[in-house]
Amino acid sequence: MDLKLTDISKRYGNRWALRDVSFGSEAGRVVGVYGLNGAGKTSLLRVAAGVEPSNGGTVEAPSAYFLPTFPEVPLLKRLRSVQPDTAELAAIQSAKIDDALKSDSKLLCLDDPFRFFDAGERRQAMEKLLAASRDAGKLILFATNSFEQILGFADDLLVLVGGYLGQYGPASEVYNSPLTAAVASITGRCNIFEARRLTSSKTDLPEFQTLKGSHRLFTGQLERTRLGPINQNIPLAIRPEYISISFGASFPEDNLLKAIVTEVSFLGPMTLVRLDAGGLELEALVLRLIGLSVGEECMVGLPPNRITVLS
Repeated sequence: MDLKLTDISKRYGNRWALRDVSFGSEAGRVVGVYGLNGAGKTSLLRVAAGVEPSNGGTVEAPSAYFLPTFPEVPLLKRLRSVQPDTAELAAIQSAKIDDALKSDSKLLCLDDPFRFFDAGERRQAMEKLLAASRDAGKLILFATNSFEQILGFADDLLVLVGGYLGQYGPASEVYNSPLTAAVASITGRCNIFEARRLTSSKTDLPEFQTLKGSHRLFTGQLERTRLGPINQNIPLAIRPEYISISFGASFPEDNLLKAIVTEVSFLGPMTLVRLDAGGLELEALVLRLIGLSVGEECMVGLPPNRITVLS
């Protein structure tokens, strides 16, 4: 049996934790439920698992196992008021995950299950869960407010924004093509800036002009519904790893802009470069920055097919 939630709403007193959330998934997949604190992640998992009822909507789900963030501490320790340390909490949670995998439940709802794990423990737990989803046909929903835990683990990404469904789909699709500024801003680093469309909706390559810097930028082909009204402000977005930095105009088709390097930050395998293109502030991620220092001028390219128009 697959999972299907339709128009789910959940209220605690006068506060709505979820509003009209609909999505579905199937056995053998891992769905990452992501959002900031208070977005409604725990409520969604509890409703999906049947732990508590919703205040509207319908749930169609197979047998479910719900694992809370904080594992149950052994009775003897509770009686002695002994607080377990992080390592012990991780061990308890790891055992609970094993119990979930051994159960007959086809739906595992795991609420921030890796909170107490170190990197190695988290990787081992993820491998076991992935194997269970593929081999045993279990559907896994896990909630987290760490976007890094989603990438490389979840097949699909469900983003909650203030109790509403912000976006749902394959994780790579949500990351590369966010629908709204709210989703784009919380799913990794992203340059978001205001612009106005200059060209007709029938144009093959829409052209926009940024409010800051007055740069004219082309985007890739878009559906008319995504273009927004002409001559009205609309947010554009581009991930920093898609911005190229060079000394010359070697790729004029990539929306080349002159910019000044304002900051360079070493991030291990990547280097974050902050740039000022005539008032338009941008971030670029590069493997190595060679021949450029803070205060120097360069050319930056924004490939049209990597610029997303947000709603």
